[in-house]
Amino acid sequence: MSLTQEDIRQLAQLARIDLTPADADRTLNQLNDIFNLVEQLQAVDTRGIEPLSHPLATVQAMNLRLRDDIVTEIDQREANMVNAPQRENGLFLVPKVIE
Repeated sequence: MSLTQEDIRQLAQLARIDLTPADADRTLNQLNDIFNLVEQLQAVDTRGIEPLSHPLATVQAMNLRLRDDIVTEIDQREANMVNAPQRENGLFLVPKVIE
């Protein structure tokens, strides 16, 4: 996969980023380099290879140290809602920000 200048222009517009032509060229080259690396990785035959939970699992046996999932703080919802300008059913009401 290879991007074009038009793709970079559209991405910049979606991200609301103002790119100069030099920045657009540099971004195009960098993104195409990343896509080339991804294509190289996808070309590797990984059938029969078990996924790792952690990269160090290839060199040493690892047991994940997980803590018990227990409540450690008291419910402070009402105290946190005191300064909310608008609220409903224990939730903050905020203005719509998505067009």
